[in-house]
Amino acid sequence: MTNPSADELPHDRDSHGILWSRMTLHPGRGRPEYGRVHPGRQRRAMQRLLCQVCGKPADQNEAGTLWLLKNDHTDWPAWPEDMAATHPPICTPCADLAPRLCPHLREDHVLIRVRDCSALAIYGALYRPAPLGPEPVNDVTVTPDDPRARWILAAQLVRALRGCTTEPFTRREV
Repeated sequence: MTNPSADELPHDRDSHGILWSRMTLHPGRGRPEYGRVHPGRQRRAMQRLLCQVCGKPADQNEAGTLWLLKNDHTDWPAWPEDMAATHPPICTPCADLAPRLCPHLREDHVLIRVRDCSALAIYGALYRPAPLGPEPVNDVTVTPDDPRARWILAAQLVRALRGCTTEPFTRREV
């Protein structure tokens, strides 16, 4: 593997000094690649609480920000409280559309209102120093103040979901 910082540019690092993975951006062209996350788009959506599908503002009301999640509550009684989320929030029209299009959500999904969705950490590939340049170790989630953060090639921003309430689906024609 090549050194991820070998062709690094000043804007490749965020205000915490985290190196972010690059990917070509061609809005409106091509087909969705479910399972492949665009690092820049994901980070922007998580920072600004934009819809993970259309990129417009996520739905927000007095109960909180709307999130569409795969229903994974079986192993965790308090789920999704304190969950570390890498999927951005969603707007109401896309909440109706996404489960029909995304294989990850097709079987079982739930709408959640989240009162507090603080930025928590970054997820990415951890590297270590080596004689021929940094070499990959494994994927990790770390906070920006973790000493390992300077050795991460970040791919996703992570938010903690707190103050969660389930919201019923109200199907609308889109």
